[in-house]
Amino acid sequence: MLDLITPEQTLALIESRQSLGLLNEPAPDDQQLSQAVQAALAAPDHHRLRPWSFLAVRAEARQQMGEILARALTEQGESDQAQIDRVRQQPLRAPLIVVCITRMQDHPKVPTVEQTLSTGAAVQNLLLMLHAQGFGAIWRTGALCDAAVVRQAFGLTNGDQIAGFVYVGTATKHPQPRTRLPVSHYSDIEFYERYSDYSSSRRQATADYCAWRW
Repeated sequence: MLDLITPEQTLALIESRQSLGLLNEPAPDDQQLSQAVQAALAAPDHHRLRPWSFLAVRAEARQQMGEILARALTEQGESDQAQIDRVRQQPLRAPLIVVCITRMQDHPKVPTVEQTLSTGAAVQNLLLMLHAQGFGAIWRTGALCDAAVVRQAFGLTNGDQIAGFVYVGTATKHPQPRTRLPVSHYSDIEFYERYSDYSSSRRQATADYCAWRW
């Protein structure tokens, strides 16, 4: 199965994905969206907690979401009507919005940071599958994600977090390919090998014998 795509093709897919903010119809249909979420569900997940949840907002529900965001901004003290109207229109920037949520769970071996990172990995998988399907997307967040009225609207409970709003559609403009970053600027890989009497009396830290530092 892994022979269907080469490492070079995989890297090309990953590197060619970019955030695209100008999005129109068509959006993914139900089958395509299901496939994208299926990819998200393959994210690393310590102890199989499955802390992710995905909500699709489309059609008239986008106007309802806009009203919720406008109300949240007003409750935060914003009185500039232009700013409130701008936020109200934000969900209309794409035909589909996927609300990505971390459903935090108590577990003695899985801290909340790991569950947050797991959701981040799930969102990346989602974005890559949408890209492979030919759609554009952009992952947006902001202070309104934590607003009480927004949390209530999307069914969050104590501890849950909105990881972001993924706007999805067909890109109307494609940016220039990104410049490939040199790996050497972001990593420092060193291997150390030492040979000695590894008896219990002279045992040293594992780091003295092998280190992979990033």
